[in-house]
Amino acid sequence: MILDPKQIDKVVLNALEEDMPYGDVTTDNLISLEDQSKARFIAKADGVLAGMTVMKRVFELIDPEVSVEIYFEDGSKVKKGDIVAHVEGRTGSILKGERTALNLLQHLSGVATRTNNFAELVKDYPVSVVDTRKTLPGLRYLEKYAVRCGGGRNHRFSLSDAVMLKDNHIVAAGGIGPAVSKVRAAIPHTTKIEVETENLEMVQQALDAKADIIMLDNMSNEQMTQAVKLVAGRALTEASGNVTEDRIVEIAKTGVDIISIGCITHSVPAMDISLRFY
Repeated sequence: MILDPKQIDKVVLNALEEDMPYGDVTTDNLISLEDQSKARFIAKADGVLAGMTVMKRVFELIDPEVSVEIYFEDGSKVKKGDIVAHVEGRTGSILKGERTALNLLQHLSGVATRTNNFAELVKDYPVSVVDTRKTLPGLRYLEKYAVRCGGGRNHRFSLSDAVMLKDNHIVAAGGIGPAVSKVRAAIPHTTKIEVETENLEMVQQALDAKADIIMLDNMSNEQMTQAVKLVAGRALTEASGNVTEDRIVEIAKTGVDIISIGCITHSVPAMDISLRFY
C-alpha cells in the first residue's frame, strides 16, 4: 500500500489547524525566527514503526526548510533506545510540529505494533489477519496503512467497497436469503457479498444464498470448526469477535481463511516515542 500524498496532507493540515488555529502563543513569543535547533526521535519501547513519512510531512508543511532524516522505514521493527529520525531547522518550526508529528507517529506505530503481535502468532497458519471499519474518524486511511506495515491486511475501506449483510440488515430484509437475493440483483457482478452469521443454521442459509464470504461472528472455536467443514471451500470464512492474543492461534486452527480484529485500530495504546532536542 503506497500512501497518497493528498490523503496525508488532508490529515496533517486538519491536525495542525486543530492544534494551532491562531499560531503558537508560547513559541511565537519566546523563540526568535533565527533560532536553529537539532532534535532526535527516539523509540522508548520496542515496536513496529508506521507513519514516518507522515511525521516528516508535518514539518514540511510548517516549514519547508526543516530537514528530516529518517533512519528506519515504515514496517521496521525497532528496539527501545533506537534513534529513528533526526530533525534540524528553525527551533520554532520544530516546536510547533512536535506534538502533531508525535501524535500521528505514536498512534500509527501503535496500530502497526499491535497488528504485528497478532500476525506473528499465526504466521505458520494459512490465515490472514485483517482490520475492520472500527477506526478513528478521519484516520481510517492512515490506520489501515499502519495495519499493512504491521503485517496485516485490509478489510473493506468503506461502505462503498463491498456488500456486508450484518444482523440488522438481515432482520430488516426478512432473512439471509431475501437479503442476498435483493442486493445481488442490484449490484455489479464484480462486487462481493459477505454475510454475518451467528450459528450453523445461518451458515447454511448463507451457503444456500451463495454468499462469497461468510462471517462467523462471536462463535466458539468448536462452532467455527464445524462451520468451516460445512462450508467446505464454497465461500471464504471469516472469524470475527472476541479475538485476543491468547485465543488467535486456536481460532487459526479451526481452518478459517480470515480473522478480523477491531482492537488493532480502535483501542491500541500509542507506541512510546519521544522528540528530544540536543
